[in-house]
Amino acid sequence: MKHKLKRLRPRWFRVVKSFLKIFVKKPKFIYLGDEIKQPSLILSNHVGSKGPLLLELYLKTPFRFWGTYEMNSNVFKVYSYLSKIYFHQKKHWPLFLARIFCVIAAPLLWVFYRGLNLISTYRDYRFRNTIKQSILEVQNNRSIVIFPEDSSNGYHDKITKFFAGFMFFAKTCYKQGIDLPIYVAYLKKKTKEFIVDKPVLYSELLKLNLSPQEVAEMLCNRMNELSSIEIN
Repeated sequence: MKHKLKRLRPRWFRVVKSFLKIFVKKPKFIYLGDEIKQPSLILSNHVGSKGPLLLELYLKTPFRFWGTYEMNSNVFKVYSYLSKIYFHQKKHWPLFLARIFCVIAAPLLWVFYRGLNLISTYRDYRFRNTIKQSILEVQNNRSIVIFPEDSSNGYHDKITKFFAGFMFFAKTCYKQGIDLPIYVAYLKKKTKEFIVDKPVLYSELLKLNLSPQEVAEMLCNRMNELSSIEIN
């Protein structure tokens, strides 16, 4: 059943994206199986801001990102998140430099986040709102892009851990009769190649009789395998 939803991206933001494409080179999408079908769950590595930016500019399929709730908050919370968490904790900038830089960067990125129309994620009971909103998107034939890696200590070429929240989302969809195909994608930072693995249905993962954490570990390992694939 279709539900009325907010437009994916506002018109002004689409204009901004067209401008950014002048300066940001299109990555090469390499599919090891079927191209992405609607609706799907897409798991990607983050590579700092590169992963989200390249997907936003060049992934053709309609989708919504999951993003931490701070990015959808007011400009002061965005400043706090960017300076303390993103640039200092994850990118390892000196805190004083991150704070100075974010005086300018935070307002600009706050506006950019408004255009992205992110689905907010939470670490408490409000996560159910994330699931509810995501299911509405799927019911309207839109995909969900999630960056499940643990980036608390920064972004690494070799992913150390996946958080398993995406499995709860896929499980909830399945209970509502939606068997999501799950795509694992890896962005190669140097070559700007997106290696997209063959999709696996959630129902196929269920047959493995693994816990959500074990499935998350398995898909994390697969993402790392994709990083070593060389395409001629």
